[in-house]
Amino acid sequence: MGKICFFCGSNNTIKKGFVHGHQRWRCNACNRLFSRPKYDRKELIHELYASGRFSANDIARQLGVSRSTVTRATRSFKAEPIQKEPAKIVAMLDASYWGWDFGVVAIKDSISGRFLWSKFITRKERVEDYVEGVQHLVSKGFQIVGIVSDGLRGLRESLVQYNFQYCQFHQVKTVKHWLTNHPKLEASKELLNLAYFMRKTDKVSFVGLFNEWEAKWASFLRERSVGADGKSHYVHKNLRSAYHSLKRNIRYLWTFEDYWGLGIPNTNNGIEAAFGDLKSLLRRHKGISIERRKSLILEYFSSHNPHK
Repeated sequence: MGKICFFCGSNNTIKKGFVHGHQRWRCNACNRLFSRPKYDRKELIHELYASGRFSANDIARQLGVSRSTVTRATRSFKAEPIQKEPAKIVAMLDASYWGWDFGVVAIKDSISGRFLWSKFITRKERVEDYVEGVQHLVSKGFQIVGIVSDGLRGLRESLVQYNFQYCQFHQVKTVKHWLTNHPKLEASKELLNLAYFMRKTDKVSFVGLFNEWEAKWASFLRERSVGADGKSHYVHKNLRSAYHSLKRNIRYLWTFEDYWGLGIPNTNNGIEAAFGDLKSLLRRHKGISIERRKSLILEYFSSHNPHK
């Protein structure tokens, strides 16, 4: 088993002479030559560790160093997200959590695919966290032409000056939450099917169908009954909740279509997929401290580029 290739991470390597007194290697996987002298060891350890392909023990074995050396190298690393030159961006806002007391709030540009801002939190995400991130990007000269979010309560009102796209995927999930996957009421079945149809149609068609459904079931939605407390209550509470969610957000579900040329996506899937990849990476490094976890997350953000 040869040394780990600095370029592609393969260990299918062979010795290829010396350069300035240091062993040179050739990678059979990518055909690149590399030589990593001792003073570059810390940098190499971090790059291999941050790739997520190797554990600390793997790196120690391949580089011929102790696990403690690898641990010290990763602990001492401090990374900051790479900031691109000021440009037009579409900000995708989301948060990810590891347990109840550790998470990260982040903003990713949908156009370039890069993370532009992040903040670690030890609680539930708040509107002011995202406002802080947006204000930071504006202070750096970025022109925000659109914002995509899953609709944290109060967020839309706090960022009213921007073109706001409510994630269609989350809207469907909200409707499913209230109606379940297999509703029994005919009105609920029709509304759920309409929510599913959202991804396959345009704004005019969807709004027209929604208005037809609303007119058809208007009296049904208003049905009330007297409960055990002697007060009048709506009969179909879950159906009303799903209906009001769609009615409240419908004008923000098609911002991507209203401003087609700005490159605004209709979902937040771009940042959620990145968070899924990040969690897979961190699962390879179970048991690391919070500080080293933060370093690894920041390195992932700074190096993330899906367009490569």
